[in-house]
Amino acid sequence: MEPKIKTGWCPGCGNFAIRDVLEKVFRELPVPRNKIVLTSGIGQAAKMPHYLDVNFFNGLHGRSLPPAVGIKLARPDLTVIAYSGDGCMYGEGGNHFIHTLRRRLDITILVSENRVYALTKGQSSPTTGLAVKNDLAPGGNPNRPLNPLALAVLMGAPFAARGFAGDKEHLAALIREAILFNGTAVVDILQPCVSFNKINTYAWYRERVFKLEKPPSDRYEAIRTAEIWGEKIPIGVIWRDDASPLREIKNIFETPLTREDVASRLNMRCVMMR
Repeated sequence: MEPKIKTGWCPGCGNFAIRDVLEKVFRELPVPRNKIVLTSGIGQAAKMPHYLDVNFFNGLHGRSLPPAVGIKLARPDLTVIAYSGDGCMYGEGGNHFIHTLRRRLDITILVSENRVYALTKGQSSPTTGLAVKNDLAPGGNPNRPLNPLALAVLMGAPFAARGFAGDKEHLAALIREAILFNGTAVVDILQPCVSFNKINTYAWYRERVFKLEKPPSDRYEAIRTAEIWGEKIPIGVIWRDDASPLREIKNIFETPLTREDVASRLNMRCVMMR
């Protein structure tokens, strides 16, 4: 159901389905709504936090993850979720994506993957298929598409999954599992763009997606599973490693910086510097 508010999305956009899923998940999570924080960058997908009743920080293009990391370090008690599109997260934000996985914080990364830059009218994104034509690549996209989940597993992400906006019940279960997972969790969401991607449509995905019964038990098998694409596309948990060590967050002071008496700390430091 599309929300009764004005959005920047085209009618039929897959983001409406994802919004419904997020609203349902947030309502049912064993986490108070005021303890959830979304961060996003720029793009059609990055507008998502604007249409949800949660705390959020809307940053620069490709910069959804730096504020997520900062918020988690300052307030480890919060449930932090970074949400953006494939162009923002994997293109402009590709460097942040890789290094956020290395930091091993308890952050959930949700990516609305429509395989196109939709906000700027349909040019190739990092996940656009090889040789796919559009107005800015009339001869076909010359670049091989990025495989974000294979990259995530390779970089040590302990939880990696793929969902489909056309199966909201399955997607809701994946997102809930990712948020409650104790560690860095990535969910790549196949989200049809009805305006600028005429290839990867709802019908195209429905003919190809199949649900994994359980995640692979071997990390290298997980990478091979993530690389399956074409006539068959697996959705579900690609990799889950509950034994992966989580980074322990140690505050410099006894309480989080956001709860410190800043004035007294500054005065103390000025005295120490004299």
